[in-house]
Amino acid sequence: MYLRGRAVTLYAPSEFGDYDVGKIGEAPNEKLKLEWVYGYRGRDCRSNVHLLPTGEIVYFVAAVVVLYNVEEQLQRHYLGHTDDVKSIAIHPDKITIATGQVAGHDKKLGKPHVRVWSSVSLQTLHVIGVGEFDRSVCCVAFSKADGGQLLCAVDEANEHVLSVWDWQKGEKGHKITETKSSTEPVLAAEFHPQDKHCLMTCGKGQVTFWTLDGGTLSKKLGLFDKNDKPKFVLCLAFADNGDALTGDSNGNIFVWGKGGNRITHALTGAHEGGVFSLLFMKDGILVSGGGKDKKIIQWDANYRKTNAETVIAEQYGPVRTLTQGKGNMVVVGTTRNCILQGSLDLEFQPIVQGHMDELWGMAAHPNQNQFLTAGYDKHVYLWDALSHSVVWSNKDLSDGAHCASFHPEGNLIAIGTQTPRWIILDVNTHEVVTTHTDGNEQIECIEYSPDGNSLAVGSRDNHIYIYQVSEKGKKYSRIGRCSGHTSFITHLDWSADSQQLQSNSGDYEVLYWNASTCKQITASSSLRDVVWATQYCTLGFNACGLWPEGADGTDVNGCCKNNKQNLIASGDDNGKVNLFKYPCSQPKTHSHAYGGHSSHVTTIRFLHDDSRLISVGGKDMAILQWEIQ
Repeated sequence: MYLRGRAVTLYAPSEFGDYDVGKIGEAPNEKLKLEWVYGYRGRDCRSNVHLLPTGEIVYFVAAVVVLYNVEEQLQRHYLGHTDDVKSIAIHPDKITIATGQVAGHDKKLGKPHVRVWSSVSLQTLHVIGVGEFDRSVCCVAFSKADGGQLLCAVDEANEHVLSVWDWQKGEKGHKITETKSSTEPVLAAEFHPQDKHCLMTCGKGQVTFWTLDGGTLSKKLGLFDKNDKPKFVLCLAFADNGDALTGDSNGNIFVWGKGGNRITHALTGAHEGGVFSLLFMKDGILVSGGGKDKKIIQWDANYRKTNAETVIAEQYGPVRTLTQGKGNMVVVGTTRNCILQGSLDLEFQPIVQGHMDELWGMAAHPNQNQFLTAGYDKHVYLWDALSHSVVWSNKDLSDGAHCASFHPEGNLIAIGTQTPRWIILDVNTHEVVTTHTDGNEQIECIEYSPDGNSLAVGSRDNHIYIYQVSEKGKKYSRIGRCSGHTSFITHLDWSADSQQLQSNSGDYEVLYWNASTCKQITASSSLRDVVWATQYCTLGFNACGLWPEGADGTDVNGCCKNNKQNLIASGDDNGKVNLFKYPCSQPKTHSHAYGGHSSHVTTIRFLHDDSRLISVGGKDMAILQWEIQ
């Protein structure tokens, strides 16, 4: 096969007597169904957790909008988007939802737009503004006073264009008007709950009051007068009496009297650091959420502190958004991509956890329905795929993690980091057993041999380091170094008998090695009948059908065959998870492709019993669990 004009020589196993290169491979009978999504995007999005009357919490991560019933432990998923979802709004009917997305990979389908859909049927009702927005739709809101007939949206063009739509007119809606709102970032936009002609936006150095009159928008800037003008106005909310409230980066909450653009009441120093979220509870009580101080504070009807307050634990991070939960519960989204639930007099418990930096490291447990993820955020999570919960987490790795592998007995995990270090963790105690350093660059891949007696460490320095494993995985003695690749190691596979290795590199080489001597086996045709324990190498005879026509060599980031050896899945640069028959040895092969990720799908693994497939997205930090049907 050829990648970027470079010939990659692959040898067919002897059993392929009459191999026909032109034959088209069939897609498998099996299909994937998205079963669970781990993670939440709180790091850089606002007002993106809401409670529906069904008891479901709705939020988003990557290109998936998740509807999660915490009590029943059920998730539903809206999968209409083609790339990162950036904003969300709930219609006054509490059924219709609007979500805005960023510009995507696909030239035609990937333009930023707003999708209006039903939270009951998960059917798309309208697709609004394709070709009208620039970069992304960062704010979206329904009108309230007229029962939600209008929709406003703000994009991330240089002028942050604010547009108002009659969203129910036709499939694509009808744009009533648009105007340049600000050259600075806009962080929130809302319609006034009692006046259908009024909107409010806030952001860097500004609060703006908009009036919609006869199809045009006019604006009045909020005047801070003698009050400290903040660098950022971070959030806004409306009181039952029509007053507007803003929270800002100075820690102040300002009350803007109904219909005016001046401050009528100032709560200075409400929080230490920024006020990230304001929420009026069902009973009219105000609750504010702080960034730096991580506090949630309650205020009475006269905006005085009630002395009810709580602090979110450090590990979950600053408050990003607050929303009304069931009863008097509050649901909190944090900047560390967690969602918590609780009340001011009870503890807040995590209901969604996730990584907060790029994610590559993932491994499936060899004999349980569990998998482990390790990210650039220096966090390691062990997840249970059946209960969809965190079994344990280790949040104090000294370096960001890039790859991981379970020992065949399931008691140890090897983790390669973004530095030359690799770490062995005990799965039961979560403690570091030992640490080693090889070469002077990032560890790209790490794999235990099937018999558990060896460990291969592939480095960005073009070498593979092989270790003997003894004392039940506690002792590692270096056997040697495999030299021969001219680029960094990308993937490794052990032979089923733990004697040989195959490896891929960044310049599309496939090399073979004798593991006990670390010598390259140059007569690669002599290995055509070797049975490989895994198929993580994306370049190989049994994986050549994974590559689309015209692929550039970096399109397929990872693959994995199942244990029954009848399926192979790949993750690609377009955010797709692809399912093929195994062996996948016809250069042109049909497959099933599935969206949900919005970034490169970096790593993909089947669980030990082949019941599920796990995929992780690099920069989208999402973990998707697929059921095989």
